[in-house]
Amino acid sequence: MSDDVIEIHPEARAAIARILASGEPPMETLAPAEARRLADARVAANGVPAPEMAEVRNFNVPGPAGNIPVRLYRPTARTNAPFVIFFHGGGFMLAGLHTHDSLCRFIAERAGAALLAVDYRLAPENKFPAAPEDCLAATRWALANPAALGVEPGRFALIGESSGGNLTAVVAQALAKDGGPQPKLQVMIYPGLDMSTDHPSYKRLGEGFFFTEKKARYFIDHYLARPEDADDPRASPVRATDLEGVAPAMIITAGLDPLVDEAEIYADKLRAAGVAVTYRCFEGWPHGFLFWGHTEASKQALAMAADGLRDALAG
Repeated sequence: MSDDVIEIHPEARAAIARILASGEPPMETLAPAEARRLADARVAANGVPAPEMAEVRNFNVPGPAGNIPVRLYRPTARTNAPFVIFFHGGGFMLAGLHTHDSLCRFIAERAGAALLAVDYRLAPENKFPAAPEDCLAATRWALANPAALGVEPGRFALIGESSGGNLTAVVAQALAKDGGPQPKLQVMIYPGLDMSTDHPSYKRLGEGFFFTEKKARYFIDHYLARPEDADDPRASPVRATDLEGVAPAMIITAGLDPLVDEAEIYADKLRAAGVAVTYRCFEGWPHGFLFWGHTEASKQALAMAADGLRDALAG
């Protein structure tokens, strides 16, 4: 749809124009290795503040298919701190600890919490359900080993952006069924919650705004082992039928994002199940704007997410 029908924020318009003028090939035309190189280059200078930490430590935790790399951020030397578990985005096939380092540092410092970032297995080498299995295994390990992290047992939250928002929802649903410690908050930033491109927002916003319907299908097709996996709530958490007891949620969306409808549907389903939900849509902005750290929308969304985590963990 043309942008004279849909309102685009001037900063977003300029950022989209720079990307389109860069001559980069459409990601959905690339092999996974090339797509990863392109994504890494794009986020290398994202403008998100990267404060110094008292400790940054890489190590492994046990997972269902071997060790899972994780990175622990501690903004201060404080022990017995609350903690946040972070799942990165990238369509389940891109990015990792290296691409989201500045984001993790910012969140840890502003939230006043330790942060554990999970480097889950990526598609297409590792198809669904590898990613949610790794994220859940790492979360359960963290809950069982607070002394190893120097954190307060049971006082934790979850956060993820894009596909990481999907994984946040999946882990929160699993923890609710576990019946053990629950997150004080789950934060999902423009999450992809349905392995379908049938929502009306795909028809309105599926081309011209950086994240397209073709790109979404590219990620979905690389992620799922078979089409029927889309019905599994671990792939499409919006399709879960029992959301009772799921952690309070903050959902941040983008008004130009084809994923916006499924996020709003999930917010409504959570509320119907009695879950407290904070919902904010950044109108006039596309998917991925969090990494445009020079823009006011990025600054506001990052602050909203980190402050929400801080307040929930303090409570």
